[in-house]
Amino acid sequence: MTSVVAVVGTLLGSLATHYFQRRNRADAERFERSERLRQERVSAYTAFGGALVNLRRTSKDRWYAIHDQRDGADPELLRYETYRLYTTAQEALFRVQLITESGELIELGKQALKDADRIKPDLAREEFARLRDTSRQSVFGFMEAARKHVEVG
Repeated sequence: MTSVVAVVGTLLGSLATHYFQRRNRADAERFERSERLRQERVSAYTAFGGALVNLRRTSKDRWYAIHDQRDGADPELLRYETYRLYTTAQEALFRVQLITESGELIELGKQALKDADRIKPDLAREEFARLRDTSRQSVFGFMEAARKHVEVG
């Protein structure tokens, strides 16, 4: 009888150990997937934010090159650089769209790209200043919303 109890106890202990190990492994895999997704989101959101900042900077440089005749600034070269950076920002937005589940964040990203693209060289100084500020607020609004999707805890 003692040996039967010992065998049953060993089997129950073995089953319990197996169950808890399997559960711990599943928890660890879930955490790993979650952390990998968080890192991908951080990468995508910061790449998009950086692309928007670069697009805004080049668009502003182009406007200043035309309106303030800044030395060494070639408006034609800046025009092509603006096109290139717009494409880079659009590609970064596509990555954001693939990685996020938030429709609100996607809309904020689209609006930030649209606002950055509205800075054109034919704007009057007052309109340029208004759109410069609007686009900056849009970029920071996107980044603030994105931060909520990558916070730990």
